[in-house]
Order: sequence, then C-alpha cells, then structure tokens
Amino acid sequence: MKASKRHLLQGLLALTLGFSASFSVLAADASAPDLLIRQLSLETIEAVKSDKAIQAGDLQKIINLVDTKVMPHINFQRMTSSAVGRFWRQATPEQQKRLQDEFKTLLVRTYAGALTQVKDQTIALRPLRAAAGETEVVVRTEIRGKGDPIQLDYRLEKTGAEWRIYDVNVLGIWLADQYRNSFAQEIGANGIDGLIKTLADKNQKAAAAPGKA
Repeated sequence: MKASKRHLLQGLLALTLGFSASFSVLAADASAPDLLIRQLSLETIEAVKSDKAIQAGDLQKIINLVDTKVMPHINFQRMTSSAVGRFWRQATPEQQKRLQDEFKTLLVRTYAGALTQVKDQTIALRPLRAAAGETEVVVRTEIRGKGDPIQLDYRLEKTGAEWRIYDVNVLGIWLADQYRNSFAQEIGANGIDGLIKTLADKNQKAAAAPGKA
C-alpha cells in the first residue's frame, strides 16, 4: 500500500478509535469542537462493539453506520471544493453536485474499509488552542498503539451553533491537499466531466467487489 493511501486510511480511522476510559459519552459536549470529535469517536466505537455483524466485517452495515453517524458532521461541499481547488468555480452547479456525491461515496467506502481494521488503538486529545468566538479551529490528536504515535488533526468550522469537519491532517498531510494534485491532473487531461467519470468508475468498481472498500 502506498504511503499516501496508508496515511489516508490511518486518518479515517480516527473517528472510530476509542478514547481513554476516563471519558464518558454522557459527559461529551458537542457544542465545543474538540468535544465533538471525542463524542463522535465514542459513539461510533460503541456502535461497532455492540454489533457482531460489523465486527465480522459486514461492509454494508459499516457503510450505513459511517453514513449515518459520521458523515452528517462533515461539510462535504467545502471538503470537495477544497480538493477540486480552482476548478471548482469553473464547474456548473450540476457538476459540483456530482463531484460532491462521488467524492462522498469514495470517502465513505474508504472510511468503512478502515473501520474494519480498528484493533486496540486509542486516541489522545490535545488541548484546544482557540480564542473565544473563533469560528474555524484545528483540533489536534494522536493515535496511540503499537509503534510511534500518529499525528492526526481536524479542521472544523462553526455555522450557527454547529461544528463540522472540513479537512483531516495525517502526519502533516491534509486530505484536501492530497487529492488536489490528482484531481487537477485528471481535470487538465479530461475536464471536470472526466474527473466525475473517474470517481464514478472507482465507486462502481468498489461496489461490485463484495467485502472490499
């Protein structure tokens, strides 16, 4: 597995890893960005532990869990536009919607595949450094298990009273940055519709391979 893909999978593992036992789901406060990350992680890992089919690798159930539990807390329009970069403004509203839908499907399946690999890792939350009233913050964490800790950071934005994730950084690489170069190359060669087709083809191929993400 290439390092970039391995790092992406490690990053997508983050929201499924258990925090230390001293954290309580009931005590979590989703009104703060760092506590949202904590709460989301705890709720997801508890869902995994309570479902034998998910533990056995039932990919469709894992995808459903990810889609219902995690994805509502991600700003996919901003994540997609950041990954597409300067070409986003050149896309029609219909192309933007299709890009967002296909990119979401790609990430959901990648995330679901990563979830099946969760073992005994834990995640440590670093102190949040943000001034009162800020609407964009970075929540910094570390995945701890065998080997060296893995740096894992989240960019979140606040709209109204809700915090949503719009980028993930693993070992110094932001997810949007990682995709931007390959997306730009595809658009340069085949246009925006070419990128949409490439993403759709990847998703169709993954869907046709049972048990794989």
